[in-house]
Amino acid sequence: MEYENKLVLAPMVRVGTLPFRLLAADYGADITYAEEIIDHKIIKCERIVNDYIRSTDFVEKGTDNVVFRTCNEEKGRVVFQMGTSDAVRALKAAQLVVIIKSLSFLSLMENSSLEFSSAYGRWLELCKDVAAVDINMGCPRSFSVSGGMGAALLTKPDLIHDILTTLRRNIDTPVTCKIRLLKSSQDTVELARRIEKTGVSALAVHGRQVADRPRDPAKWNEIADVVSALTIPVIANGDVFEYDDIQRIKVATGASSVMVARGALWNASIFSPNVKAHWEDVKKEYVRKSILWDNDVKSTKHTLKEMIMHYSCLEFPEGKAIIKSQNLADLAKVYGDEEYYELVRANRIALDRHA
Repeated sequence: MEYENKLVLAPMVRVGTLPFRLLAADYGADITYAEEIIDHKIIKCERIVNDYIRSTDFVEKGTDNVVFRTCNEEKGRVVFQMGTSDAVRALKAAQLVVIIKSLSFLSLMENSSLEFSSAYGRWLELCKDVAAVDINMGCPRSFSVSGGMGAALLTKPDLIHDILTTLRRNIDTPVTCKIRLLKSSQDTVELARRIEKTGVSALAVHGRQVADRPRDPAKWNEIADVVSALTIPVIANGDVFEYDDIQRIKVATGASSVMVARGALWNASIFSPNVKAHWEDVKKEYVRKSILWDNDVKSTKHTLKEMIMHYSCLEFPEGKAIIKSQNLADLAKVYGDEEYYELVRANRIALDRHA
C-alpha cells in the first residue's frame, strides 16, 4: 500500500460498507476505509467465503450477522479500521482479517514455479483480505470513548505505542492510525512524532479537536505543522467538499494525500476530476450496488437518508418511502429498480443451482 498522492475515502460509521467503498473507488478513490469495527466484535467472527454474492464475509459466530464484508475487487485498496483499547486484543482482531489460515505457503510453493522470495511475496498478498489496518484514535462518540477507544487514546500515548508496536511486529500488513488535533499544535506534533516512531506507514490527521463540531472550520494550518514535523506520509482530513478542495488542502498543508468524509457521503463523485455527477445519479448507483452486494438494509437506509438530508428533506415522498422500507426490494421499488433487483435475484438463484 502506497500513501503518496492518494485520494482516500474516510471511515464513516454505517456508511463505509462494501457498496459505498466500491462506489467511491469507481469515481476515483485510491484507498477506501471501512467503517470502524470494534475489536471485540470482529474477534467473535468467523471468515466465510460467500459464493452466493462472491464476497468474503466475517460473520458473528452462531448468527447471520455480517460484521465486515469485502471482495476481490477492493483487495488492494480497502483499509480495515479498528476500534480498540488493548494491544493483545487488537492483534488478535487484526490477524483475523490479514491471515487466511487455509492458505498454506508450502502448498503454494509446491504448485508454483516462483522462486522462494517471489512466492513468499505472492503468499503474503493472497493472505490478506485487507490492504492495511488502521487504529481509530479520533472518534469522539460516547460509545467509543467510554470504552477507552477512539479519541480516548489521544491522552494515552503509552497505550498508543503499545498497540501500534504490537501490530507492527506481528503482522505483515501496513499499520496506520487516524488522530484529531490536541489542545495545542505543539501537543499534536509531539504525539505525531511518537506515533511515527512506532513504524506506522502513514498518519491521518483530522483538522479538528475532539470538542469541535462539524460546523467548526478545520484547522489546516495545524495539519501543516504535523506534516512539517514528520517524514512518513500524512493524510489530511477536514472540510473537503468539492474536487478543487483536494488541491487546496494539499497546498495549504503539504500533506501527501487527502481524506474525504462528508464531501464523499453527499456525492461520491467528488473523487473524479471530471464533471461532478448529479447527486441523484450517484444515489441510484449506490442503491444498485447495495442490491448487488446484499448490503444491510439499515446501513443502506442510513446512507440514503444522509444523502437526502444534505440536498432535500426526509418529509418529502422519497424520504418517507425510505423510512418505511423494510428490505432492499422495497428500496428498489422506491427508485424504480424492481427489474434490476429481480435480475440480481435470478442470477443468484441460478448460481446456487449450479453450485
